[in-house]
Amino acid sequence: MVSSRTTAADEAARRRTFAVISHPDAGKSTLTEALALHARAITSAGAVHGKGDRRGVTSDWMAMEQARGISVTSAVLQFDYRGNVLNLLDTPGHADFSEDTYRVLAAVDCAVMLIDAAKGLEEQTRKLFDVCRHRGVPVITFVNKWDRPGREALELMDEIEQEFRLRPTPVTWPVGIAGEMRGTLDAREPDAALRYTRAPGGEKAAAEERLDAAAAREVFGDDYDRAVEELELLTETGGGHDPEDFLAGRSTPVFFGAALSNIGVRVLLDAVVDLAPAPSPRRLADGGERPVDAEFSGLVFKMQANMDPSHRDRIAFLRVCSGVFERGMTVTRAASGRPFATKYAHSVFGQDRTSVELAYPGDVVGLVNAAQLRVGDTLHTGKRVEFPPMPTFAPEHFAIVRPTDIAKSKQFRRGIAQLDEEGVVQVLVSDIRGEQAPVLAAVGPMQFDVVRHRMEHEFSSPVRLESLPYHLARATDPAGGEALNRSRLVHGEAMLRVKDKVTLALFPSRWHVGSFEREFPDSPLEPLIAAHEQD
Repeated sequence: MVSSRTTAADEAARRRTFAVISHPDAGKSTLTEALALHARAITSAGAVHGKGDRRGVTSDWMAMEQARGISVTSAVLQFDYRGNVLNLLDTPGHADFSEDTYRVLAAVDCAVMLIDAAKGLEEQTRKLFDVCRHRGVPVITFVNKWDRPGREALELMDEIEQEFRLRPTPVTWPVGIAGEMRGTLDAREPDAALRYTRAPGGEKAAAEERLDAAAAREVFGDDYDRAVEELELLTETGGGHDPEDFLAGRSTPVFFGAALSNIGVRVLLDAVVDLAPAPSPRRLADGGERPVDAEFSGLVFKMQANMDPSHRDRIAFLRVCSGVFERGMTVTRAASGRPFATKYAHSVFGQDRTSVELAYPGDVVGLVNAAQLRVGDTLHTGKRVEFPPMPTFAPEHFAIVRPTDIAKSKQFRRGIAQLDEEGVVQVLVSDIRGEQAPVLAAVGPMQFDVVRHRMEHEFSSPVRLESLPYHLARATDPAGGEALNRSRLVHGEAMLRVKDKVTLALFPSRWHVGSFEREFPDSPLEPLIAAHEQD
């Protein structure tokens, strides 16, 4: 009989759990579809705006996402490829929803960073990479849209190295300039090249043809020789892939392609299997580690309500960190010490879901009707263990929220509490305003649109929002909050974050922060993760 410890370790070795991260409009949802297509998890790739006979993307299931052509929630896609199980966490592509992306990065072992060939590194890409570095998540880079006019490949490599202090190590290299992609070289096979033939409409995988050096030179001409010279130059100057440097976050393997045309996607998918790390021991709050073959444990990294409009349910997304998950098992919620029955457990592919009987380290399980669970919860069997708390990120927009119909106050309170638990927004309260007028804190203003939409359609309590003039938050203590509220020299306000009872000091700009520090030098002001400083 094979022990569960052996099973967990063996199955963990087959898992690759990763996220795709990017700036808005870099092609993240399109790449997600293309990866699933190449793994034969779907039969045709969707378009972000489904037009004509071409359906929308699998991972964009919410009505607002489909209407606007963006991703505002995180979807989980699981599929088999080359005998491995890939768990792909598709993340919000819009900057306003970056906090959801930050939380997802707590559940993955690797990230694929998508860069637009024309725009290069953009603000949201920088923020996301900072979070990857903070969490120790290794990054694979995919330069997308090489079939459109863009910048020079060498220039993009320099930008990655200068901006991120990360050594780019090209694994594939384009033959032809951006906008005229003719094929790719592979640093692992220097005497060969791949030529691509795009499928009509981009719905099917692009055909690949392997050419030897002589044939490639005949087909591609001077473009081939130029690409060989550039790749040799980068390799000779330390640009070769080093697994140890990659896993340590000192380098990033780089691939070129075009997700919409399904060009270069198969090679990227192979790289996820070959280069990305399998699940490994996970750090605990007390400083120890939880081996993958220990008893079951998992981390709740996301809450989502009403994924299925016909069922008003709530799903807690759980990353299995150790052991074997079995549907129906009773686990313990570390925060309360209370048992939780896992009777309803699903694997989720976009909006589609199926019951899951077993899951292993690296897998993501959707626990249905999980009202008692919260983002950051540790679930376990056996002796108590707990993973570090989930960090909360820096909001930059603040608004008072009130129900438009006072008779709906019960629905209003329930809705705001649920959106806070899911992490759609952060909810703040203050002595000045009282609990009847909570303040919503968001990374971006579109989160407020989601609040309005969901409060009206899910909780039958339309709301109105009144913007506040603050754009920067710092963590302080209760005494610091009182000092800010009584100050006559500094414009700002202290509020209590409902979820974790942390006192936040809100300011219009960095100048006001400096004024407070000069007036109250003994009051702590701690920056929050992924903060964008306002002048």
